[in-house]
Amino acid sequence: MTAHIVGEVMTRDVVHARRTTPFKEVVRLLDHHRISGLPVVDADDKVLGVLSGSDLVRNQAHRDGPAPPPSVTAGDVMSSPAITVHPEQTVPDAARLMERRGVERLPVVDEADRLIGIATRRDLLRVFLRADDDIRRQVTEEIVATAMGLPSDAVRVAVRDGVVTLDGRVEARSQVPELVHAVWRLDGVVGVVNGLGFRIDDRESPTPSRRAGSQ
Repeated sequence: MTAHIVGEVMTRDVVHARRTTPFKEVVRLLDHHRISGLPVVDADDKVLGVLSGSDLVRNQAHRDGPAPPPSVTAGDVMSSPAITVHPEQTVPDAARLMERRGVERLPVVDEADRLIGIATRRDLLRVFLRADDDIRRQVTEEIVATAMGLPSDAVRVAVRDGVVTLDGRVEARSQVPELVHAVWRLDGVVGVVNGLGFRIDDRESPTPSRRAGSQ
């Protein structure tokens, strides 16, 4: 029961710039490849920063200084340091990092911090394109049978457009939220409808026994 990792969804052929790449060449790269941003790397392909169309527009919006600069390069307008991820990190972790830091793309680096790919919001959303039958198989085989140790026919699993419906009866009441939570964490699942029952309520507090001779 494992989540997809960044290395499975990242774009490997990365359009990038060097620190000395001229401003106009960066604009050409973005326009030619129809992308909104790119990483900036040094001579060893280590990521120095990230440059987006917003950075370029911001630079041009502040052209009222006392003297124009002699030239503008990618290194002058990039956002640095770059927020990066490693290929073995999970897609949910990368998505949380992206949301927390308010960025649209995450350069993917190896152990030496060299650029090996890039993960965009579009790349991370790709996990939600999983087929319903694939999700149903994983729920039945990996969660119900393997992780929960239940007979495969104890829980009926239906999946439609990423929404998983669980029906049937498990052994103990405490297994219900555990199973629902495990399903909710799967890649591609957008909702869980819980119709599960249980045979034993193991969350009920036992009734205190009365002491002998007490009234």
